[in-house]
Amino acid sequence: MLALFWYSAASNHHQLPSMNFDQKGLKKRSITVAYFFEHIGEKFDFKLRRLNSVDEQNRRIFERDLHRPGLAIAGFTNLFTYKRVQILGNTETRFLNHLGHDVRMQAFANFVKFRMPCIILTSNNKLDQDLLDLATEAGIPVFTTRQSSTKAIYFITEFLDEQFSMYQQYHGSMVDVYGVGVLITGKSGLGKSEIALDLVERGHGLVADDVVVLKRKGETSTIVASRNNIIDHFMEIRGLGVVDVRANFGIRAIRDRKVVQVVVELLEWSKEAEYERLGLDTKSVKVLGVDLPLVQLPIFPGKNITVIIEVVALNVLLKRYSGYVAAEALTERIRTVINKERAVSPEQSNPLYHDEEIE
Repeated sequence: MLALFWYSAASNHHQLPSMNFDQKGLKKRSITVAYFFEHIGEKFDFKLRRLNSVDEQNRRIFERDLHRPGLAIAGFTNLFTYKRVQILGNTETRFLNHLGHDVRMQAFANFVKFRMPCIILTSNNKLDQDLLDLATEAGIPVFTTRQSSTKAIYFITEFLDEQFSMYQQYHGSMVDVYGVGVLITGKSGLGKSEIALDLVERGHGLVADDVVVLKRKGETSTIVASRNNIIDHFMEIRGLGVVDVRANFGIRAIRDRKVVQVVVELLEWSKEAEYERLGLDTKSVKVLGVDLPLVQLPIFPGKNITVIIEVVALNVLLKRYSGYVAAEALTERIRTVINKERAVSPEQSNPLYHDEEIE
């Protein structure tokens, strides 16, 4: 398995859980200000410019929340949440500028004595060189951006929200089927990779195989799946070896990430086990604290799992956009016919099935 390569190449991570979705998610404890500065522009149209030169590796961000330090600059620091990224907009900078030089220096000196991660000035605001020198002496990075405070707070919060989101890594395959994110799980050797490869050959997109990284987006109920960067879009097919999906099928066959909308669990066929026949008894599985729809498919020779997974995806689309569930529609149709039969007398009733050709 490619997972063996993953185990040896990423020794700083724990062993992948196969089916234990109840396993507690992980979270980053912090990120450096240097990492924040280098990567925030990769996802958003958001650029920061350095105003001073300090060791950004030595400053760390511990939470997603930001702070507007107007009261702290004015001198009230009893409830100052200094461990957050500090946002100075038009209000804060103009308040500083209206103060006399000595009062301004004293107010800012009291402000930067707290060990904050960094200061970000919005709307291209700037600080006097004397104030910048105070921040530099305190080792606090100072940045500026052309974005307004509202947009800057949105972009920074989105970035930090993703960085500090709960995540976990699982053994399985993740495929985009008709625009529906399908997570395929099951015991090793049941053919998850082969099914994923078959779906790719039929025009669907591979997100990840063997190692699937699941991340909960903030406090929402959205679970996003992505690949492991070491394994990338390589697959291991028993009897064939390693397949590079991107090289073989092109860019259309891969996806960087996808929201998980349904979990398909492959099961070994057992005569004694009872399996869902109608689809009325909907199941769910809790992943990182979020309930996701679960479909359990027994595996036996000759069963076309690929087509069934495509139908699973189509059923998700039908339910989402039209509220249609085939099992409920059939049940309602049978109930309507039975009620009609009960409404008439036995002499007037007709059989549920009638074929004139038989007569």
